[in-house]
Amino acid sequence: MGMAKADNGDVSTHVEAGAVNGIEGMPGTELMAESSRNTMSRKTHAPKILAAIPAYNEELAIGSVVLKALKYVDEVVVVDDGSTDGTAEVAELAGAHVIRHARNLGKGMAIRTAWLYARQNGTDALVLLDGDHQHKTRDIPRLVNPIVEGRADVVLGVRWGKTSEMPSYRRVGKRVLDYATSAGTKNGMVTDSQCGYRVYSRKALRVIEPSETGLGIESQMLVEAQERGLRIQEMPIAARYDVDGSTVTPGRHGVGVLGRVTSLVSEKRPLFFFGISGAVLLTAAALLGIVVVETFYSTGELAVGYSFVVVMFAILGSLSVFIGIVLNTMKRLMART
Repeated sequence: MGMAKADNGDVSTHVEAGAVNGIEGMPGTELMAESSRNTMSRKTHAPKILAAIPAYNEELAIGSVVLKALKYVDEVVVVDDGSTDGTAEVAELAGAHVIRHARNLGKGMAIRTAWLYARQNGTDALVLLDGDHQHKTRDIPRLVNPIVEGRADVVLGVRWGKTSEMPSYRRVGKRVLDYATSAGTKNGMVTDSQCGYRVYSRKALRVIEPSETGLGIESQMLVEAQERGLRIQEMPIAARYDVDGSTVTPGRHGVGVLGRVTSLVSEKRPLFFFGISGAVLLTAAALLGIVVVETFYSTGELAVGYSFVVVMFAILGSLSVFIGIVLNTMKRLMART
């Protein structure tokens, strides 16, 4: 009786429901079912999250890191940067996709390999983390969330204050590198420019080109992100320092990164870099010049040594400022063309 009293709208409703449920014999059933499946597919589409781990001789820790990361991402890729131990084999057994370098090319090249892989595979969020257990994989969902929700293009993990157990000497070195990296951009200071625990959006994957081959890769990518106007968000993370698997000592690491960052600053902001250097030299020349003049008036003798230093500093300072102006002009002209 209920069906007999139903109006056309109700009958249409029953037909559509029947089509979705695969009832055979009704006109348009296959077409309507396919349309319904497409609609449901669009609604349930989830972003593709990839975790990339550059690794060099991390046989002891890499398996555990891969297994833990797989709980939060769709795929883990390990870039084995010419390891001489069983890093690649352990990572594969743990479920990672492994890309091998025939020899050790440096962290920058390992990240670039992962970067290109993420681009080619339609990744929506790329998580970069270390393979030595320093980073805790449970932080992945929190770091990825601003990317997935469209609130950020780059999310930086921050090891600072109560969120980190970083030794004092590392804090000092990290802060020096933070200031040096910030000098390479006009967009201000970041809290932790050297943390390798980061997440990049699909847009960031498209516009950033990792070019550093060594340990200065974090600074270079951060400067690139700021230059491209990407939205950068910082989030506190926990980090371990009781399992240092790095093959480079902290002192050597810091000096190496500082050298690369200095080179980066001179390239990105030549007027700032050479202008500051020139200003320091000219100021020193002026102060020493005052000493030379006062000595001459009080004793009647010319301090030849100081005079030579004054002239040298003045020449070098003027030359540095001139180089900065020329390079800055060339950089602007190249940007226009």
